[in-house]
Amino acid sequence: MSYLKTYVYKYWKGFFTAVFFVTLEALCDLMQPTIMSKIVDKGVASRNLNYVLELGGVMLLVTAFGAVAASIRNVMASNVSQKFGAELRSDLFKKIQNLSFENIDKFEGASLVTRLTNDVTQVQNFVNGLMRIFVKAPLVGLGSIIMATRLNLRLSIILFVIVPVVGVLIYVNMKFAYPYFVKMQKTLDNVNSTMREYLSGVRVVKAFNRFDYEVERFQIKNDEFTQTSTIAMKVTSVFTPAIALIVNLGIVMVLWIGGIKVNKGNMHVGEIIAFTNYMTQILFSLMMVTNVFTMFVRAKASSQRIGEVFLEENSMMNGKELTIPSEKETLEFEDVYFSYNKDKEPVLKDISFRLDRGETIGVIGSTGSGKSTLVNLIPRFYDCTNGRIKIHGMDVKDLNFKYLRDKVAVVPQKALLFSGTIMENLKWGNEKANFEEVKEASKIAMAHDFIEKLPEGYETKIGQGGVNLSGGQKQRVSIARALLKRSEILILDDSTSAVDTDTEVQIREGLKKYAKDLSCILIAQRITSVMNADKIIVLDNGQIKGIGKHEELLKNCSIYKDIFLSQIGKEMM
Repeated sequence: MSYLKTYVYKYWKGFFTAVFFVTLEALCDLMQPTIMSKIVDKGVASRNLNYVLELGGVMLLVTAFGAVAASIRNVMASNVSQKFGAELRSDLFKKIQNLSFENIDKFEGASLVTRLTNDVTQVQNFVNGLMRIFVKAPLVGLGSIIMATRLNLRLSIILFVIVPVVGVLIYVNMKFAYPYFVKMQKTLDNVNSTMREYLSGVRVVKAFNRFDYEVERFQIKNDEFTQTSTIAMKVTSVFTPAIALIVNLGIVMVLWIGGIKVNKGNMHVGEIIAFTNYMTQILFSLMMVTNVFTMFVRAKASSQRIGEVFLEENSMMNGKELTIPSEKETLEFEDVYFSYNKDKEPVLKDISFRLDRGETIGVIGSTGSGKSTLVNLIPRFYDCTNGRIKIHGMDVKDLNFKYLRDKVAVVPQKALLFSGTIMENLKWGNEKANFEEVKEASKIAMAHDFIEKLPEGYETKIGQGGVNLSGGQKQRVSIARALLKRSEILILDDSTSAVDTDTEVQIREGLKKYAKDLSCILIAQRITSVMNADKIIVLDNGQIKGIGKHEELLKNCSIYKDIFLSQIGKEMM
């Protein structure tokens, strides 16, 4: 939990200011029973009304001062904890953004969401509590013991018996509860993961009428979370009444022994009242301390989960080069191997090819042949296991991430749009683009016509993921977004699969006119999408089985020929 040191250095002044006012509030609470005992023993017993009014006024002033201190403490505690929570959440989000895909794959998406929300909130609440009741409770408890001891040393022996017993109970509570709270956060991850999967696939669920299955699946995860939470709460709830019972037994003993001493004339009634009040304050303090440790256990579990993300070292080192020489050669793969798991067989083996400026390379192959994996290596979503990938003769590992990714525009296999207007989504490619540039890119991507027909045109709002657009429309907006970026290398990862053949042809023709020097890698399932490429790479089981033009591959590559025959037929040969 060393990551918390940064926030300690930043917020310690506000924290200790709040603690200072908590201390003042606690002192005011501790003074009141003593003042009350004097009012009873000296004022009421001797029927001295002036003394009663005088000390009564002092008691009111002490109470008012305590109330002011409590108000300031509340403001300071809320201010510090809220700012701390917001900054922690922001820093955690930035950390996740800076992690590579390989690092993120170690955590489930739902788990990261839980860490960003629930876990941060647990830590934030604990910090808030530290500046409020969590500091006040031990101060009042310790102060009550001291004040009670000053009132009557012999009677305070009861306290020295009760407090150690309660301390043991709190320790046992913490030891047994912690593992359950850790498990509780993990089961909450599972609940969030199941809910996230359902929401992302709700259309499929409706199409296949699988509501009962999804309800049952969610119920299983929800029951696991409920059972774990119930056990955790049962463990902590057993100790709370036990502590209350022990302290109340102590109060009964004080009243019993105190009553005997009053009858014998060894104690005053006011002392018994004050001692009982201090015992009540000790009970309150111990109950709060129990809650403190319960909150601490939960916050500790959450803090460790947050720390796991902060401690995750990025598997990719950011390059330092911000410039590359201008040469004809745009992109080159040299004996590239790649594996998602180093202990398993590579998914890409011995990949070597070159893409020149202004050239288009088509990549085709069966599902799972490694097409998308291949292009994910270019912007360094992953790093190759062996071999080198070069842009303009320079290894991509030597280039700064931002500079490298500015050189590459990617249209992913699954078109992803964000909530907001169509214009806002298009300008993800270039924030400074004017309307004419947006319009030109949209026309080339064959998106302009359908956008113009929408109720508000380019200002039409779309839901998360573009739910109110068809698959083909989302793909065309994604292509336009990539074109606006005006990068040197454009990667189209099966990005026209939902577009009809005529529209796809028009998009390809538009691309040729739009950027003559644009180098393009075109991944497709349809052979018609790559037939006119300058070069075609045939991938099978992660290996290049053929590379060349359409006519050459028909003669020399049996896999390509089989794809052609299965999709187009013998009559076209």
